[in-house]
Amino acid sequence: MKIALYQPDIPQNTGTILRLAACLGIGVDLIEPAGFPMSDRAFRRAGMDYLDQVEIIRHKSFQHFNETRQNPPLNESPSRLILLTTKGDIPYCDFAYQPNDTLLLGRETAGVPENVHALADACLIVPMRAGLRSINVAVTAAMVIGEALRQTGGFPTDGFPNPTSVM
Repeated sequence: MKIALYQPDIPQNTGTILRLAACLGIGVDLIEPAGFPMSDRAFRRAGMDYLDQVEIIRHKSFQHFNETRQNPPLNESPSRLILLTTKGDIPYCDFAYQPNDTLLLGRETAGVPENVHALADACLIVPMRAGLRSINVAVTAAMVIGEALRQTGGFPTDGFPNPTSVM
C-alpha cells in the first residue's frame, strides 16, 4: 500500500501525511511541482522526527509517477491507482482494496486534473454532509488508509503485545 500526493499545496498537511505513513510503514510518492519548497525543512514541523522513518519517492511529474507505477522493479507488480476525490462514485468503505494499491490524493486547492481522473482505476469518496466542500486531505488520508489496511491485514504488528498472551 502506498500514498501518492499530487502536487501538494500545504506543507503542514504533507508533513502530517508523511508522519502517518511513517507510523504505518507505508511509502509515499510526492508528485511535483508542489506549492511550496519540497525540502525536509518544509516538512519538519508537522512530520517532526518521523521523516527518516518513511520511504519517500519524488517524481518530477505525474507522467513520471504513472510510468514508474505501471512499470515497477522486477520484484513488484503494477499497482492500481485509487483516487480519493470529492467527485468519486464509490464510498471508500464499500471498496475492496488490494495490498499493492496506490491511494492518490490531489491538491488541497484544486484536486487533480481531468486527465488524472481518467487514468484512475477507481474514484473513491468519503461520504459527508451536503453543502460542505471537503474533509482535510490529511484526515481523508488517515480515514481511507485505515480502512484499506484493515481490509488487507496491512497494519504493522511489531511492538504490540500478542493478544493471546495478555491475561
